[in-house]
Amino acid sequence: MADMDAHAPGRRPLLNRRLAEFGTTIFAEMSALAAATGSINLGQGFPDTDGPDEVREAAVRALRDGRGNQYPPGTGVPELRTAIVEHQLKRYGLALDADTQVLVTAGATEAIAASLLALVEPGDEVIALEPYYDSYAASIAMAGGRRVPVTLRPRDGAYHLDLDELRDAVTDRTRLILLNTPHNPTGTVLTHEELGAIAELAVERDLLVVTDEVYEHLVFDGEHTPLATFPGMGERTVTISSAGKTFSFTGWKVGWVTSSPELVTAVRSAKQFLTYVASGPFQYAIAEALRLPQAYFDGLRDDLRAKRDLLSAGLADAGFEVYRPAGTYFVTTDIRPLGEDDGFAFCRALPERCGVVAIPNAVFYDHREQGAPFVRFAFCKQEAVLQEAVTRLKGLASG
Repeated sequence: MADMDAHAPGRRPLLNRRLAEFGTTIFAEMSALAAATGSINLGQGFPDTDGPDEVREAAVRALRDGRGNQYPPGTGVPELRTAIVEHQLKRYGLALDADTQVLVTAGATEAIAASLLALVEPGDEVIALEPYYDSYAASIAMAGGRRVPVTLRPRDGAYHLDLDELRDAVTDRTRLILLNTPHNPTGTVLTHEELGAIAELAVERDLLVVTDEVYEHLVFDGEHTPLATFPGMGERTVTISSAGKTFSFTGWKVGWVTSSPELVTAVRSAKQFLTYVASGPFQYAIAEALRLPQAYFDGLRDDLRAKRDLLSAGLADAGFEVYRPAGTYFVTTDIRPLGEDDGFAFCRALPERCGVVAIPNAVFYDHREQGAPFVRFAFCKQEAVLQEAVTRLKGLASG
């Protein structure tokens, strides 16, 4: 009976074997550790203040007016789809049709999952830039694909893509490239030249590309250019973004996909069996948020740039080697100058050592050894919180 119980019910592991390698995310583990120890949480990337009052009030109005309280349209409310089209045209010159080329999702995470479930079949290879956000690996696995990492490598204070390595990773089994720029966790912003080379490769090898551009408004050095703007890429690129990072309402879970009508239809076919629809009243609020004056977006960028500089300087003073990000709201550090080389052990001990929580970058790698000595800190926090974190971290240099 004991043997039966060991495997019951079903006499095999309960979790689908494709997901067996994915346990509780490191974000949940480290956030729980922060709460248990009273530490400053610079691990999970969520702001500690809400976004603009007028956007929050727009959601309240929608709730009170009964807009979105029942199922919204499957593709998203027309007001938001129109605002997304206006945003893409005004900022990037991308002309889209609101009825056929936009799909609203439950955050970018669902958009990524739906895109990969729709476009990848078992055995297809998916190239992703390593280190990569952990949901990428899980979504590729759920689709039955095989992930092929191309590693961004640190050099001269930043992380860099080796285009030759990317080309060499493409085989006859490659279905798509999963791209993230601005890049989490490294803060890399791919240049116009790098994106042009990726576009040429995709056209030459007839590849699809899924681009995660949720940090599009958080660029401090250089500029963000959507891959879909390059020749031949409009019909083969699925562009993903969301409201959470730009407007500091991460709990609302409003994301979107833009692409050709054919690709949007394919992604919608998968998405309709995930959440079907979500975030009804919040969609109306984000439609208004996307139309905020340029001063809002400039102010957000400038505020986070100052926080980047504050935390980067503090980390350097504490003895870390710092890779100052060109975008996102994360900064990656090397712990080896501190006499450490195991990011997991370092991050698990850090709350007790100085009351700060960070994330070990190794969780974002297939090649865990490549990420072992690197640790990520988030700076999307109030300035006073970052100042206190910097003060606490100074103890590492003296200890």
